[in-house]
Amino acid sequence: MTGTGRSDERLVAAVLAQVERDHLLEAVCGLVDRPSPTGGERPVAEWIVGHLAAAGVDGTLQVIDQAQANAVGVLAGPDDAESVLLYAPLDTYTTGDPALDVPFAGPQMREDMLPRATVYGDLVVGLGAGNPKGHAACVLVAVEAMARAGVDLPVDVVAAFGAGGMPSFAVDGVGVAGRTNTGHGVGASFLLGQGFTTDHAVVAKPGWTVSHEEVGLVWVDVEVPGEHTYVGSRHRMPYRNAARAAARVIEVLETWCEEYAARHEVGTMRPQGVVSSVHGGFERLAASTSALVRVRLDLRMTPEQTASSVVREVRTALAPVAAELGAPLVVRQVASVPATRTDPTAPVVRSAVAAWESVAGRPHELVTANSGATDANMIRMRGVPTARVGMPKIAEGPHEERVDFTLGMNAVDLREAKRLVEVLVRTVAGIGGHGVGQR
Repeated sequence: MTGTGRSDERLVAAVLAQVERDHLLEAVCGLVDRPSPTGGERPVAEWIVGHLAAAGVDGTLQVIDQAQANAVGVLAGPDDAESVLLYAPLDTYTTGDPALDVPFAGPQMREDMLPRATVYGDLVVGLGAGNPKGHAACVLVAVEAMARAGVDLPVDVVAAFGAGGMPSFAVDGVGVAGRTNTGHGVGASFLLGQGFTTDHAVVAKPGWTVSHEEVGLVWVDVEVPGEHTYVGSRHRMPYRNAARAAARVIEVLETWCEEYAARHEVGTMRPQGVVSSVHGGFERLAASTSALVRVRLDLRMTPEQTASSVVREVRTALAPVAAELGAPLVVRQVASVPATRTDPTAPVVRSAVAAWESVAGRPHELVTANSGATDANMIRMRGVPTARVGMPKIAEGPHEERVDFTLGMNAVDLREAKRLVEVLVRTVAGIGGHGVGQR
């Protein structure tokens, strides 16, 4: 297994000596305090570029449009050096705006759902504090520590912070009007396509493990037809309620998703599916039924599947339901991102595993049944071997509350962040595989 040799320990020690709790706290709070919903990440990207410059890192604002941008910092190694990308996205799952998030993200805005950092000892709470901004803070602190340490790096290090990493279409009221391709990895694709393709990549996203593969996704719409009619005429005219038929479709799909996941489990992946939204009817006309209800679902997929094959599976699963309802069901794909895999013997994966083992103090074990997709897919699609590593979800909230999905996204433990910084630094040193000197 390739890992950091004895000579690399000099680099690791020198860099980690530059990592203080205050650096992590400042980075996390600085990122959280600057709202960055999907499509509107440019202000936080601008802040990162300024922060990198102050630490002596060559920073670039990579503009996608007037509201969306990536931030990139580069530390150069020898002229013949390979290059390593340390990457984290910037956009948050929800927006932090009550007008856009309530009631679907929750009945009201909680402290952790707001783009404002609150500190409770080693715990920082605020929108995206755990995912993605806590991970972006680790990349930021790691590369700035490398710069302050004044060591000769064995590789070129590219630290990148990407826009549009969330599985999202354009958010109403956010970003440039008319642009719909603001999510689904648009920043990562733009980054590599515009001058920053590297030899290796490490993506910082949640999960205290090293992953070499991950699922892709397919978004599918099922259109359920009905009769547009009036409540006062229900007993006098043809009546077929699309909302009732959609309920039957949802029931079947939710059960089928469990079988789908089990049937396609492979490697470390168990691709899940959910019915995510239902749309249909005139809200202003409660007296009428809708001629159409749209049911949307997200289905994860493995490298052994394609988007079109998943769509065919959904059509097959719904054929008996269509016959039962006596109504045609239209199934169509509305978005997809392929699943990807890096050879687990690739240098970046072996180096990340060795780094993880050094920090964790135990042998690495693969975590299985995973179903989360990240920008690692976009990077691997460009031919760059990629490992993913991150922090564990917090075990308890600041007020001893249960950690639900939302709080897990919106809180970070600075002690875990420091461990991740060390993993990133050791991974870079391990990929270099050379002795290092002091400048």
